[in-house]
Amino acid sequence: MTEFMMHKVKPAVEPENINPATGLVEGTFGVGTYQFKEEAAFPGLVLPNGDVLNLSDRYADTHAIFNDWDNALVWLKEVAAKPDRPAKSLTDLNILPVLAHPNFICAASNYRQHVAEMMTFNKFNQDKRLPGEDDEAFFNRNYEEVDRRGREGTPFFFTGLHSSLCGANDDVPLPLIGEQPDWELELGFILGKGERYVKPENAEDMIAAYVIVNDIGTVDEFKRADIKFNFDWCSKFQPNFKPFGPFAVPKEFVDRKKMQIRLNVNGEKRQDWPAEDMIFGPSQVLSHASERLKLMPGDLFIMGSPPGNGANFGGAWLKEGDVMDSEITYLGRQRNKIVIEETEGKSVTYGAFKTEW
Repeated sequence: MTEFMMHKVKPAVEPENINPATGLVEGTFGVGTYQFKEEAAFPGLVLPNGDVLNLSDRYADTHAIFNDWDNALVWLKEVAAKPDRPAKSLTDLNILPVLAHPNFICAASNYRQHVAEMMTFNKFNQDKRLPGEDDEAFFNRNYEEVDRRGREGTPFFFTGLHSSLCGANDDVPLPLIGEQPDWELELGFILGKGERYVKPENAEDMIAAYVIVNDIGTVDEFKRADIKFNFDWCSKFQPNFKPFGPFAVPKEFVDRKKMQIRLNVNGEKRQDWPAEDMIFGPSQVLSHASERLKLMPGDLFIMGSPPGNGANFGGAWLKEGDVMDSEITYLGRQRNKIVIEETEGKSVTYGAFKTEW
């Protein structure tokens, strides 16, 4: 990262008792969806040592768990405290998305450093660069604009498609459209209740659990010239562009001040940032969303990306054969290989957006 962009933020002081088998802290557990060989998928409770306990005798799936969260959490704690059920190892299971079909709300432009970097280096914003303006001057001007938004603005979010969700270790196919596929590892959370017009001071009561989501997108496809409002987010929701999991961890086990977001590509560090360094925290985003949406148990929110994306590394966009290794403190790990989408000989009709008109 260029020196002028180094707005120093102290890394999180993480808990010491993390079990290397799963990334879970001892004494906690996760909840997710799993499959053994060709058997039916089942909701499972994951212990720190990697044992997975089948919960399908009480809940058909994880949607049913989050729909009944207050009761479910009491029971889950009893199951975790006395794990006398038959267990399978997490390493022997296919890890599916934590939830199959949640409403999906994506907070964006929510980490100062990340937003300023995107505005400085990504293709979609280069029309805002002044004649002769160098990277440092453009970055500093963008950072000031981000700070102003934090003081005077409101949270920003868009809605997503659950068809883009995939398991924590699934391959990510690169589609035919888009030249700049990029990663954005994000803190997510799942609601255990819904409410309208909730105040920020009460909003986090709605959160049931935290989870990892990688918000992959083809960033050259964000801006288009043939519509007046310019931006189009649909290219963020290509198949498998949202690795989700490996499990969700109840919020009472998580201290956000101790969470660090990390992503490596082919073993090289790309993102390494404290999760709590958000412009607008979950309470503000939830309050804002509750004024505009009907929020429901099982809704999935993601909170935006910290810095360290492809444009910062000389346009090091994802390509076939790349491997992303990702983790967020308390919440486990992801590992995703980049492959080429198998199209069976089909080709595009409309192709890339028009970026000049």
